[in-house]
Amino acid sequence: MSGLDRLVDTAGALRYSLEGFLDAERRARLNLSVSGELVLRCQRCLGGLAWPVEIEVSLHPVREGQDIPDEELEDDEFDALEVGEELDVVALVEDEVLLALPIAPRHDDCQPPRPDGGVEKESPFAKLAALRGSGSKS
Repeated sequence: MSGLDRLVDTAGALRYSLEGFLDAERRARLNLSVSGELVLRCQRCLGGLAWPVEIEVSLHPVREGQDIPDEELEDDEFDALEVGEELDVVALVEDEVLLALPIAPRHDDCQPPRPDGGVEKESPFAKLAALRGSGSKS
C-alpha cells in the first residue's frame, strides 16, 4: 500500500538521517531518524490534518538468509533488518514512516461531511418510526 492515498497534499518534505556504527560486541547497528510534518486525510471530515512525524529507530542489519538469534529477536532495543548487497534507504524510510502513521487519522473535534451541500436530511428510519407511531394509534 502506498502512503500517497493517506495524504491530502504531497507538498512538503521529511528529513532523515541514517547512522551506522559497531556496538560494544562489534555488531553492526543503524540508527534512523525521520522528522517533519505530513498532511494526512482526516477519516471523519476528509479534510487536511497536520501530522508531526518524529521517528527514532535502531536497527540490526542481518544478511539475507542469515538466521537471527532468538535473544536478538526478543531484544526490543533493536529491530532486525534483512539487508542484501545494497540497502535501499528511501524504501527503508518510507516503510518506517508508513508504520508510524495512524490507521485512521482524525481531528480531535470535527464533523463528517454532509451530503447535498450541507443540508441535513431526515433519517429514513425517522419516517418509518412516524408511520409505525401513527399506525398504532388507530
